[in-house]
Amino acid sequence: MSDTLNILSADIGGTHSRFAHFTTSEDSGLKLVGVKWVKTKDARSFGGLLDNLRESGSSLKPEEADIVVIAIAGPIEGGVKSSPPFISWGIDLSDAQQEHGFRRSVLINDFVAQAYACCSPGGEAAEEILPGEAVPDAPVGVIGAGTALGKAVLIRDCNGSYVALPSEGGHANFPFVSPQECMFQEFLLKERGDKYITGNIVVSGRGLSYIHQFLNGERLKPREVAESIVEHPETLGWMSRFYGRACRNFVLEALTLGGLYIAGGVAARIPDIVTGKDFELEFRSSDTLAHLLNKVPVFLIKDENSGLWGAAFLGWQTLKNS
Repeated sequence: MSDTLNILSADIGGTHSRFAHFTTSEDSGLKLVGVKWVKTKDARSFGGLLDNLRESGSSLKPEEADIVVIAIAGPIEGGVKSSPPFISWGIDLSDAQQEHGFRRSVLINDFVAQAYACCSPGGEAAEEILPGEAVPDAPVGVIGAGTALGKAVLIRDCNGSYVALPSEGGHANFPFVSPQECMFQEFLLKERGDKYITGNIVVSGRGLSYIHQFLNGERLKPREVAESIVEHPETLGWMSRFYGRACRNFVLEALTLGGLYIAGGVAARIPDIVTGKDFELEFRSSDTLAHLLNKVPVFLIKDENSGLWGAAFLGWQTLKNS
């Protein structure tokens, strides 16, 4: 590695795309220079999104970066392609140097980036919201709601380094467990016309709107519900319970005894969803493994740029190992 290298990291979501310029060196480690936000839907293609970034006055153009690490909300095919379900266009980095001017590039799932963020300053600043005793070298879980529900697992390889494993668990059916919740499920099925209801619908910004509409009869945008959430404790309680259930099930499915990190815009903007009693009671609830769940520490990553840190961390590791 040379003295100072430039990394461009991207966190491309269904609503916003964030880009960050990082520098790195052996002496100073990873440093954030600046962040730019652009609206994903304003671009008709990935190339158009990069053009919008260039026009935004970013301190680092894509073609100037030593490595570009792109995290996107969708599954990755062959390490270079993605057709994200909540974005109207896809990405293909098969010929990224010729098409986009990238010197070097990496394409990862957005929650793989969130997982690597746990190894960065973004993860180090996370707030412990439920105490516990992390099992050394056990898997670490990362989960978070935004436009949809993301999940990933962080494990150690044989060399002691962390490796992030992607998941598309947000597309799985969401469990409803009471008569009133089943009425909510029927409401969602009629409202959306879907065959079944997934975690992406329930534990997300959209889910917050649907819960509020079901309980109060008001059709509001997620931002509007968030701004008035203190006036609607029942909406808050339902969302907390659903979020706690999603977190509990993920911990049990992946056995993430190394701890669980919550990321994503919903919890970052409305921390009461995951810091209240409704969340804790649902997360710790199990007829068979409550003793295990009681030991799992849960952390809240409030920095909405954590995915950028995670992508940059992977870029730094890639450069160091090349």
